[in-house]
Amino acid sequence: MQKGKINVQTENIFPIIKKFLYSDTEIFLRELVSNAVDATQKLNALARLGKYNDEIGDTTIKVILDAKEKTLTISDKGIGMTADEVEKYINQIAFSGAEEFVKKFKSKDNTNIIGHFGLGFYSSFMVSDKVEIFSKTYKKGGKTKGVRWECDGSPEYILEEYPKTTRGTDIVLHISDDEKEFLEEHRIKGLLDKYCKFLPVKIEFGTETITEEIEGEKDKDGNPKTKQVERPRIINNTNPIWTKAPSELKDEEYKNFYRELYPMTFEEPLFHIHLNVDYPFNLTGILYFPKAKKDMEIQRNKIQLYSNQVFVTDSVEGVVPDFLTLLHGVIDSPDIPLNVSRSFLQSDRNVKKISNHIMKKVADKLEELYKNDREDFEKKWDDIKIFIEYGMISETKFYDRAKKFTLLKNTEGKFFSFDEYKEKIKENQTDKDKKVVYLYTTNPEEQHSYINQATEKGYDVLIFDTPIDSHFINTLEQKFENSTFTRVDADVIDNLIKKEENNISKLSEDEEKKLKEVIEKSVNKEKFSIVLENMSENDMPFTITQPEFMRRMKDMQALGGGGMAMMGNFPDTYNIVVNKNHNLITRILEIKEEDEQLKIINQLKDLALLSQNLLKGQELTDFIKRSVNII
Repeated sequence: MQKGKINVQTENIFPIIKKFLYSDTEIFLRELVSNAVDATQKLNALARLGKYNDEIGDTTIKVILDAKEKTLTISDKGIGMTADEVEKYINQIAFSGAEEFVKKFKSKDNTNIIGHFGLGFYSSFMVSDKVEIFSKTYKKGGKTKGVRWECDGSPEYILEEYPKTTRGTDIVLHISDDEKEFLEEHRIKGLLDKYCKFLPVKIEFGTETITEEIEGEKDKDGNPKTKQVERPRIINNTNPIWTKAPSELKDEEYKNFYRELYPMTFEEPLFHIHLNVDYPFNLTGILYFPKAKKDMEIQRNKIQLYSNQVFVTDSVEGVVPDFLTLLHGVIDSPDIPLNVSRSFLQSDRNVKKISNHIMKKVADKLEELYKNDREDFEKKWDDIKIFIEYGMISETKFYDRAKKFTLLKNTEGKFFSFDEYKEKIKENQTDKDKKVVYLYTTNPEEQHSYINQATEKGYDVLIFDTPIDSHFINTLEQKFENSTFTRVDADVIDNLIKKEENNISKLSEDEEKKLKEVIEKSVNKEKFSIVLENMSENDMPFTITQPEFMRRMKDMQALGGGGMAMMGNFPDTYNIVVNKNHNLITRILEIKEEDEQLKIINQLKDLALLSQNLLKGQELTDFIKRSVNII
């Protein structure tokens, strides 16, 4: 038996490792199973090169839980280690790496400490009072006997010969009382499902019960008899479809893989993008476009990041452009630099290149779908537009690509490209200042009367109803030359697209002043401004509008961003636009009793408020009673 002391200078290194080395205790299992996979793959590589000629046999990695003994064992049949290799890789390299971490941690420079896999062994001390290693090398010769190593979390260790008869390494964790959760079967299975689901070597944990046919035996109805059989539970898919060439795969296989990734999701994805790059970096993966939901945040953290099939994180900001974090799927790249815990990305030029490439591949796929089958693309548009709009707002490069296939949809349900729509409206919807006016609605039902006024004059109205459309419209106004966007209820229609001066007023200046004075007596001046307009006799007598700038800025502030935080403090304000040329308005002035005037004004005002869903509470109750009395 050899007793020794790990050559570290930093005092109390193990408590620091245990407390600070990893952001999440549970990843110890990922590290140890990944190391077992590495050892197995190295053996396979030696066999391919002709440097190992014995039978490889079953290389399944076994995770064995013994709650009674309070142990968790990770057992592989990989290359194994000699006593000299245990001394080198465990006592020297691993703990010198740990000491380097501690020094950097103390200097508050704890980024980019290791940046690659293979040194995760000492994460085992986060959950263990004692760790044992039993190993036997694949090599032949004198110094190839089995070895046992033991350490209790202090710098002292034991290294001795051990009569291990099989090739490979068993790591036995004696789980500490503080970490008893890792002695529960469901907890370990959950971690293996999370971190090891697609590792390239079979991993066995526990058993499962399956139903099996009994050969040659049938029941009275002629059906095969069955029996319940216990068999080892294999928890991983060693050959996920992202590792295959797209030409080998059928559409159904992509759909099946989506169900494997998200078993609790019942909707199928709209389409997928298969990433397969080997230069200037290695990147594989599959991204799915799900059906969009109104609340974008619900869908985040659905892309899983892997490195050589080892799960790293589902927080992929930086690797994937922010707008594409709404997608679902898998990305696998060994070229993404990671810190010591593998869970956080390092700032690196490669990451930006990968991000740009993913954005380009998404744009390529969308353009291909648009060109190959526009009718089908239009059917999917309502479900994908939020991704595309978000991308155009946040990434100039994506805007430049997406403007070719982005669609605008009008209230008739027809779709247009940017160029097609401008051609459609530029003659009729160009105002007297030569600006093309894009009219839009955010809610066709609530704003129906305003849409109707616009279409009666031959104008077209677009639908912008996603949560980010205020930002998207701002982007379009910056990109479209000599154009403006305005919501259809932002003003009376003749003011939205001013062709010429409005109609001549029927009222004198004196009459206008009296009219405004009496109307102001029936409204809340803090919330409403009275605007008298020369309009057609056929237009409504009262119309409620909200100025485009104020409403859009408040919408943007509600979503976040745009530097409009102060807008959230302003109350909603509206204009009551009075049609000076309507017959009811002239009739109000002919009535001498103010109470009678106010009765008509209140009724007209409340009808206008009702059309905008702004009539509530006591005012709505009074309106209903007044309407019944009038009838």
